Amino acid sequence: MLERTHLTVVQAVDEHGSLTAAAKELCVTQSALSHTMRKLEDNLGTPIWLREGRSLRLTQAGQYLLSIANRVLPQLHYAENKLHQMAKGELGTLRIGMECHPCYQWLLKVVSPFLEAWPNVDVDVKQKFQFGGVGALLSYEIDLLVTPDPFYKSGLSFEPVFDYEQVLIVPNDHTLATRKYINAADLRDQVLLTYPVEPDRLDIYTQFLNPAGVIPKRHKTSETTDIMLQMVASGRGVAALPRWLAEEYCRKFPLSVVRLGKSGIDKQIYLGTRETDNDVEYLKAFIELARSYKHQRANKESLTDKKN
Repeated sequence: MLERTHLTVVQAVDEHGSLTAAAKELCVTQSALSHTMRKLEDNLGTPIWLREGRSLRLTQAGQYLLSIANRVLPQLHYAENKLHQMAKGELGTLRIGMECHPCYQWLLKVVSPFLEAWPNVDVDVKQKFQFGGVGALLSYEIDLLVTPDPFYKSGLSFEPVFDYEQVLIVPNDHTLATRKYINAADLRDQVLLTYPVEPDRLDIYTQFLNPAGVIPKRHKTSETTDIMLQMVASGRGVAALPRWLAEEYCRKFPLSVVRLGKSGIDKQIYLGTRETDNDVEYLKAFIELARSYKHQRANKESLTDKKN
């Protein structure tokens, strides 16, 4: 069987001109090297080189092996270096799975400084996946899961990195716009716009409407945040989104934010990873950047409150 060692020997002999010099370069004895290559010749049924005095001349088979060695060995060397870098957390692709539609805008704010800090690490984001997030982590389809609803399972860890409040968004001229907060019954005669997600995975249902036994007048879905909130601004319905995202869109469209219930609905964004990847440096760096964004936003909101 042809092995990497054979290619290395053929290349070394061609470069240094003799078995003796090649053996010295490869830190093996000449007899061991000769035995290895003789065994290969026996297995192949053809000589690799012919002896001409003190020098060796490659046969046609030997020339072919040399051409293979010159192509393959640099690639193997390159691959080994990259794998060593990956093992040290210096290179690779961070595959992120999203279980939270509005979290995509938050993710963009973290990805940008991450890519700048880690130029040798690519980012691949899966938004429309057909797998469950936990299953994707366990099967190594993704490396990191962004979710507001962690599912704790052996071998996985979830880190809370961002706190937010789920709020209702209505047009400025809506009857609910001036309310400090609303009750579930207030949505009984409203058209509710959401992302195309099953109601049992939407906080507006699981934490607000369902406990009160309330069903909205109608439920429509939209793939994109921009279209959804343009629909709200034009009086086509109301929507529930994280406060930080809602307030950004209030600066773009004539929209108002209203609290869901007297105490509000508090949520967190979690980053889920495999425990076996805890030492991957770029993964740890991403989580740290996510935490720092949380603190930066908290400081910004604090300064805004002081000004107001």
